[in-house]
Amino acid sequence: MSLLSILTFPDPRLRTKAQPVATVDSAIRALVDDMLETMYEAPGIGLAANQVNVAKQVIVIDVSEARNEPQVFINPCIEVSGPRVETEEGCLSVPGFYEPVTRRERVQVEALDQQGKPFQLEAEGLLSVCIQHECDHLQGRLFVDHLSNLKRTRIRSKLSKQHART
Repeated sequence: MSLLSILTFPDPRLRTKAQPVATVDSAIRALVDDMLETMYEAPGIGLAANQVNVAKQVIVIDVSEARNEPQVFINPCIEVSGPRVETEEGCLSVPGFYEPVTRRERVQVEALDQQGKPFQLEAEGLLSVCIQHECDHLQGRLFVDHLSNLKRTRIRSKLSKQHART
C-alpha cells in the first residue's frame, strides 16, 4: 500500500467525471487499499478516486468512531430521500474549510464491494451525508459548489494563495 496525493481545489482535475469500473480486479483492489491508507492518514472520513487523480467510480468511507469500519463503494448509484438537512461539511480537497451544506437526510445505495460483489445499503445521518458528498466528487462536483459564489470565490482565492507560497 502507498499514500496517494490528494488534489486540492481549484485543481481542474477535480472536475473530471469518473468513469464506471468495468472489472473489479487486483488493480482496483490495490487502488482501494491505497485510498483507504490515504484517507486514514489525511485524516478524513471519505475519499473518491478522482480526488487522487484516478477517474474511476470508486469511493472509500469510514465514519466509525474507532476508524476501523471501512466501506467501499464501486460504481455507486444513489437515490436520496427524506427531508433536507443542513450539516457542516469539509473536504480533503478543500483543506481547512468547513461550511454548512444542505443535503437529503437518507440515501439508498447500490454498488459493488471491494471483491466486486453487488450490495445495497440504506444510510442516514453522517454516513448518508458522506455518501452524497463522495458521489458528488464522482460527478466532478465539490461541496463548495453548494455554497454561494462569494464563499466559493473566497475559498478559491485563499487556497490559490496557499498553493503559490508552496
